Amino acid sequence: MTSPIAFTGHDLDRDDHARADPEQLAALRARDDARLVALDGVMPRFDESGLLFTDLSGIGDDAELVYLGLRDGAPLFVAVPTEGDLRPAITMRETMMALIQLPATEVALFGGARSIADWHARHRFCAQCGGPTKIAKGGWQRGCTACEAQHFPRVDPVAIMLVEHEGSLLVGRGLGWPERSYSALAGFIEPGESIEEGVKREVWEEVGVRVRDVSYIASQPWPFPSQLMIGCHGFADSRDLTIDETEIDDAQWFTRAQIEDAMVNGKDAQSFIPPPRTAIAHYLLQHWLEKTA
Repeated sequence: MTSPIAFTGHDLDRDDHARADPEQLAALRARDDARLVALDGVMPRFDESGLLFTDLSGIGDDAELVYLGLRDGAPLFVAVPTEGDLRPAITMRETMMALIQLPATEVALFGGARSIADWHARHRFCAQCGGPTKIAKGGWQRGCTACEAQHFPRVDPVAIMLVEHEGSLLVGRGLGWPERSYSALAGFIEPGESIEEGVKREVWEEVGVRVRDVSYIASQPWPFPSQLMIGCHGFADSRDLTIDETEIDDAQWFTRAQIEDAMVNGKDAQSFIPPPRTAIAHYLLQHWLEKTA
């Protein structure tokens, strides 16, 4: 069976109705059982038992905290860091190593906390007038103190797709990736296009392949910094490739046997090194293998 998708399956009650009630938020923040997700900037802090949490003692009333919701009935917050982090996930070795050691529910919890904290750190000024913004609605909004514009946490949709032709799959490798590492093609969905149109355009732009019969498989929140990966599958009528070398380093067609070799043997595979288990591309490849068994 396909394993669960990383960064999904958190165990929070988001307690949405409390966000717009300043008195209720203050009461939640003052509770003895209120906890803070411990982050080093936007990196997770953890030990052998999982993520670390702290109480709110020493946290000033003016500190920007995001109310994440209730966990086992206790209020859970995350502090807004002094700055965000826009580095590619592939460079965050320490964070990725931490995620491998955490239970799935805590990976999901960290992902959500990281995304919202990072958004706040990077949106301290209004995109409309440039004035300073302040936290609102428990951290699920920022308001401009000058023009009163309202700003909401951003999620960027990304299409990530398996392209199939006569039992083989097309996968590619990004610029600067480790040698022999391949994954599903992906790209941001642009304003004015559907998911299906985004899939077709991205594959055509990156490798010169026309895709048809696009279908949805699954999605994944990806907190680096805050994307929604929309996993899809489509069929190609040709294997001819015209690679845009400004976008990707290489793309190749691999047979089902080669895909299975990669997924079973990982770094020791003869074919290629598959995407890590934290990536939805890993889930998509495993899903395809099971579907075509």
